[in-house]
Amino acid sequence: MYPISSVWPRFRPLAWLAAVFLSISTLTRLALLIATGDGLPASPGYWLFSFVVGFGYDLVTFVDFAWPLVLLLWLMPRRWYTARFGRSVLAVLCYVLVFVLLFVAGAEWTFWDEFQTRFNFIAVDYLIYTNEVIGNIRESYPIRTIVAGILFATAAIFMLGRRWRRPDDTSSTFGSRSVVAGGWLLITVLTALAVSGNLKQQTSNEYVNQLAGNGIYEFFAAVRSSELSYPRFYTTLPEATAFANLRTLLETPDAQFVSDDPLDITRTIRADRDERRLNVVLISIESLSAFYSGAYGGNPSLTPELDKLSRESLLFTRLYASGTRTVRGLEALALSVPPTPGESIVKRPRNEGLFSMATVFNDKGYVSEFLYGGYGAFDNMNYFFGSNGYEVHDRGDIAPDKIHQANIWGVADEDLYSLALDEFDRAYTAGKPFFAHVMTTSNHRPYTFPEGRVDAPQGKRESAVRYTDWAVGDLLRRARGKPWFDDTLFVITADHCASSGGIASLPVFRYHIPLIIYSPKHIPAARMERLIGQVDIAPTVLGLLGMSYRSRFFGADIFRLEPGRERAFIGNYQRLGYLRNDQLIELSPGGHLGSVKPDYEKNNVQPEVAVDATLAHEAISYYQTASYLFSNGMLSARRADAALPR
Repeated sequence: MYPISSVWPRFRPLAWLAAVFLSISTLTRLALLIATGDGLPASPGYWLFSFVVGFGYDLVTFVDFAWPLVLLLWLMPRRWYTARFGRSVLAVLCYVLVFVLLFVAGAEWTFWDEFQTRFNFIAVDYLIYTNEVIGNIRESYPIRTIVAGILFATAAIFMLGRRWRRPDDTSSTFGSRSVVAGGWLLITVLTALAVSGNLKQQTSNEYVNQLAGNGIYEFFAAVRSSELSYPRFYTTLPEATAFANLRTLLETPDAQFVSDDPLDITRTIRADRDERRLNVVLISIESLSAFYSGAYGGNPSLTPELDKLSRESLLFTRLYASGTRTVRGLEALALSVPPTPGESIVKRPRNEGLFSMATVFNDKGYVSEFLYGGYGAFDNMNYFFGSNGYEVHDRGDIAPDKIHQANIWGVADEDLYSLALDEFDRAYTAGKPFFAHVMTTSNHRPYTFPEGRVDAPQGKRESAVRYTDWAVGDLLRRARGKPWFDDTLFVITADHCASSGGIASLPVFRYHIPLIIYSPKHIPAARMERLIGQVDIAPTVLGLLGMSYRSRFFGADIFRLEPGRERAFIGNYQRLGYLRNDQLIELSPGGHLGSVKPDYEKNNVQPEVAVDATLAHEAISYYQTASYLFSNGMLSARRADAALPR
């Protein structure tokens, strides 16, 4: 046995680091709690849970975070440790560790302000695209001032703790230090096996659950779960049962399965009207929540152009986005597939040659294009669309002298629309109908746009909404003078909402987005009040065009779907939701299955209700089969033969 007194002086800096780590983590938690405002009621129980459970996560995280210091204190020989060399190395390492802690605390504050959650898969994704993320930070925040402040705070903490960090070791041996290091390793392994991020999911208020976590822990938990296996982590049904259920769920009056293969979802879709070879312009606007618009009850309305347009269009009042990130919206719009757990299909390997909207339009003789205001290497967008039937155009295709304004995320929406108009003119001149998916960027932090367009200050989300609305109106004003305008269908929606956080794990009101279909010569003004999911947009648009085709979509034409069968899919990268019959079925890792009553209007608790077994089986069947079909290469366009003889 080695007496503690022989090794305590050597490992005393570890106690100092623990005090610093736990203090910064607790203060960060308190700051985030205050920032949450009325989202977190002044409940002693909630506060106690956040700080007590959070302290436990902080301890677990510290065990991993402290390993560089543990290794130094264990391995450095005593004669080096007490010499100038050892003091210098120890000082540098401690300074760096404290700087990292304060930097992470600042990053957590900005991340919480944007997403109302601890670090998650979004933070992991952002580290991959350092150019956009660092540029966004530099354009959105006074980064030099912030870094200077962090350096100053680090120096202050460093100096205040110098007595506890002073190298002091007169009797430790490598063997005695190895006992401490071995114990630390044992604790590391045990906590890794015993603790998971889901243990904190114990209250009905998601803010409380998130505050009880630790940002560093949550980041690495997200790294581990970026690609989740549905059968491993979620509730499943027997494969034959799930696919039998799916085929029943995909049966609609306009659909007929092409084979008896239980794993084949290919259907023949027969239109109930004559086909109209209209051009289609699908605009997915960055982060456009429905509540910004007066057409959806926004007061004051930030979208006068869309409000006016809605009175002349087919307006869908109950559309819900599939996810909380752009790639989820693109996935739903292009592939009409539910949001499978983990990373979006847009970013996964083996995502080429899938059945998409472009598959149908290309087989009908259209030119299919994807146009993006930023650089499409971000989030793998160019590769995904280019590999699935689309011609790809991004910021790199716009001449610098044609850009009125740009930030790190992309060019101003009006400049993207100018590129789009040029492409539409080119297709028209070539005698080809066109389908274009246009993805905007202006309604994204740092919220900058050309001066003089709207009377609103730069750098504010509400101002960016006003500008992106103005740009849509400007696009249509310019398009009306084009010879192809009268025969074009404009489909205007959003990729996702402006904010994803809320009291509930899946706050339904956050997923409400607009959908306007405008073609005054062909689509009469009307309101569609039925529930619709983002996966239903593609088949609904094709139905309005009177197109018959082979389909592998999960969505349905809302005009052909029998009343009472409406449903929508919402989710984040781990939790999967199925919205139907005023219930929200929730599936989460660990095989958890629950049901809540959705709140469509406000940021309230969504109370738990008894699980409807039928709805639960429907939800499981959709998500389980979608994951299976993609993982096994069975969503291929080649399996569908999209076009029917005309």
